[in-house]
Amino acid sequence: MATESEYESVLCVKPDVSVYRIPPRASNRGYRASDWKLDQPDWTGRLRITSKGKIAYIKLEDKVSGELFAQAPVEQYPGIAVETVADSSRYFVLRIQDGTGRSAFIGIGFSDRGDAFDFNVSLQDHFKWVKQESEISRESQAVDSRPKLDLGFKEGQTIKLSIGNITAKKGGAPKPRPAGSGGLSLLPPPPGGRGAVPPPSSVAISNHVTPPPVPKAKHGAGDADILLDLDSPAPATSAAPAPASAASDLWGDFSTASSSAPSQAPQPANWVQF
Repeated sequence: MATESEYESVLCVKPDVSVYRIPPRASNRGYRASDWKLDQPDWTGRLRITSKGKIAYIKLEDKVSGELFAQAPVEQYPGIAVETVADSSRYFVLRIQDGTGRSAFIGIGFSDRGDAFDFNVSLQDHFKWVKQESEISRESQAVDSRPKLDLGFKEGQTIKLSIGNITAKKGGAPKPRPAGSGGLSLLPPPPGGRGAVPPPSSVAISNHVTPPPVPKAKHGAGDADILLDLDSPAPATSAAPAPASAASDLWGDFSTASSSAPSQAPQPANWVQF
């Protein structure tokens, strides 16, 4: 039975339902709605399905005032409290009970087939939830009844931990690392380096080629002398260079004039002859 601390929830409400007085069942073949006076219902009103705990209640109430006409507690579905008829899906048989424990069987019917479907599904969903709650409760009780595994240490019990890769070499304790400046430890030299790297020497490298000195222009030389220095080839060691042909030399006029002079003193190596 439901306890007082459990709350009541509404599962389904149908505003139109008809109640019929049904004859006693003569055999085990089930109830038939065709045996009822379907065109003359004994009562019409509102149907409301509520639940309190695991029990569902089908309440027949007045449409206007909400006064309770009859109530059918349902502890199992399908069961004796709610039965279907053999010849229709819109009619059911309820076992109603009063407060004194007396019970009677009445027939109810819905004018709409959808209302009958909602009535049936609401009861199925409620007792499906009841079944799941019962299974969860049984599983929790089975878990609690199992012996618990005690993994705690007993009094005076100790354990030994063996951590790998932390072993000292045989033949003595490990050598301490040399400490550098500032208290920082220095790493040992690599295995392949047997000799220290020699410091850079101040002596010039033997294969280094010293660039030739750049000649300084004399005071009063013009811009043409600078251009001739840049365009002229490397100076020869002879006293005077051989005159070039007038056709191939850009400065042919100057070379011709210099060659027609009688005798000219030798020019320095870094000057171009005009």
